[in-house]
Amino acid sequence: MIEITPANKTSDFLLIEELANLIWREHYIPIVGKPQIDYMLDKFQSANAISKQIEEEGFEYYILTFNKTPVGYIGFKKEKEHLFLSKIYVLSKFRGKKIGKTAMEFITEKAKSYRLKAIRLGVNINNTNSIIAYEKLGFKKIFTFVTDIGNGFVMDDYIMEKKV
Repeated sequence: MIEITPANKTSDFLLIEELANLIWREHYIPIVGKPQIDYMLDKFQSANAISKQIEEEGFEYYILTFNKTPVGYIGFKKEKEHLFLSKIYVLSKFRGKKIGKTAMEFITEKAKSYRLKAIRLGVNINNTNSIIAYEKLGFKKIFTFVTDIGNGFVMDDYIMEKKV
């Protein structure tokens, strides 16, 4: 059974930090390299960074569980006309079990409940498998965006959108 529960306390943020370390290192090191992943995990996915994003930036984080086992997480925030999906991650050994699809249905319902017109996300232009997965879920590339994230690193992303 798939469950989606709000992350709202330090133990939740520490769990997400642990999941991020596992998922990001496996998935992203081949795409952008270990130094950038080390930097991004510390800057964006540490328990302290997640707490700050929730308290100060309006983000919502949720933990994804499969048969009571934490297997991933999502993070998003409401913007003026769309929901910005910042994070949707599932441990590789649990992919193919409809966890991501269930999470996306949850995110879509959140966007509708906020009366937003679309969901947007950024995906690295070299992250081919994720781009294909997002396209299967109805997302379309709308533009490219390069963001300086500090320490000499950039995020080179497609911005993708799905109407709701």
